[in-house]
Amino acid sequence: MAADNHQIVVPTLLDVRKGNLSEIGQLLGRHNFKKVVVFFGQGLTDLLGDKVFQSLKKSSIDVLKTAEITDIDIDDVVDHAFQLPFQTEAVIGIGGGKALDAAKYTALLRKWPFISIPTSMSNDGFSSSNTSLTIHGRRISVHAKMPYGILIDIDVIKSAPECFIYSGVGDLVSKITAAEDWIFEEKNGKTRVDDCALMLSKKAVNSFVRTDFGTIKDDLFLKELADSLTMAGISMEIAGSSAPTSGSEHLMSHALDTYSKHPQLHGVQVGIASYLMSKVQNHRFERITKVLKGTGFFDFAKTVGMTTDDFDLAIDKAPEMKPMRYTYLHVQNYRDLAHKILHEDPILQDVLK
Repeated sequence: MAADNHQIVVPTLLDVRKGNLSEIGQLLGRHNFKKVVVFFGQGLTDLLGDKVFQSLKKSSIDVLKTAEITDIDIDDVVDHAFQLPFQTEAVIGIGGGKALDAAKYTALLRKWPFISIPTSMSNDGFSSSNTSLTIHGRRISVHAKMPYGILIDIDVIKSAPECFIYSGVGDLVSKITAAEDWIFEEKNGKTRVDDCALMLSKKAVNSFVRTDFGTIKDDLFLKELADSLTMAGISMEIAGSSAPTSGSEHLMSHALDTYSKHPQLHGVQVGIASYLMSKVQNHRFERITKVLKGTGFFDFAKTVGMTTDDFDLAIDKAPEMKPMRYTYLHVQNYRDLAHKILHEDPILQDVLK
């Protein structure tokens, strides 16, 4: 019997360039949106609100409700979602994780299109259907809704703290080791790789790592970072899972989030874990090393206080994070090798305390 095909949803509105936040009204008007609600991240109404509201007003788009998102407890998100006007035609999320997560889940509940406007490039969450909400006091990943539109203003991204750019770099290079884990999983009879999703994920990271740049604030560098993280998010939608972009390096980061006393930005943890896993896999570690050195990622990671002890624990706890997966770290021999590399590799010894 032939395998079932699954339908995928990809963004219809996609605009990545300098200064386009001032054109949000024109961009949404092209898609016939006339009544919207806007969720801002904390403090962003004062910072970006005037620009957004003026542009929407100029295009005769009514803002029915605005909110600053500080809480992503699922009960509060659901309660707020069903208080929004029924005439709403789209939910716009502007900010980092919380604003986008709340807007994304609200759009799912009310069956409205979701417009994703990230203000930093710290990970690929802005372009995926996954959302992170607090459920009974714990952050849980929940399947929500792919964005109908993604709007990224390079000028806004550039003004974000550099730590978020480094986090995005770390999250993007992790697609190299994640893809290798996924292939390993299929070779061991545990899953079937979706070839289209794998190709898109690989193309995303390859385009980025081959980009020439002067500094991480270069317009071209930031556009490539944004484009590549967008493609990575879409590859997850094609696969129907996070497998093309998330492997053993992400499991280590989840373990650090759970057990470390001082967890760091997701992409920073993932970047170091990706370097380690590329050595374990013996796969493209030269390329990952070049990117993480050239961008200054290693120099930045050195300042945040991550420890060898925490990574030792993360290696051992990684399989428990997703026991249904079968990455390199689900195999004892490879965990042993990871510990050995962690304690002997000169870069890791320099970066970690």
